Amino acid sequence: MQDRVLSLLGLATRARKCVSGEFSAEQAIKEGQAQLVIIAGDASENTKKHFYDMCNYRNIPVYTYSTREGLGKCTGKAARASVAVTDQGFSEKIRSILQEVNI
Repeated sequence: MQDRVLSLLGLATRARKCVSGEFSAEQAIKEGQAQLVIIAGDASENTKKHFYDMCNYRNIPVYTYSTREGLGKCTGKAARASVAVTDQGFSEKIRSILQEVNI
């Protein structure tokens, strides 16, 4: 079965409603544009803690999902440790899928 979360992240990227990479994701969070943040499961513990702390402080939902290669591939770029979705619609759909599979 095709991964629905990664497919939606790819669509969001093509619609320019998603930013990837630690710097861009952090910037979106700090500017209040991020609606949802996804961290790669194989990202460093320091990176995970940094993003979880930033998102929890700003009440932005954050999930650990996939791998750096998986997140990079779905966004059409090299390996990415973090992705921030900036659109409410994409964010809600991705969150509902992640909650279905209890992540």
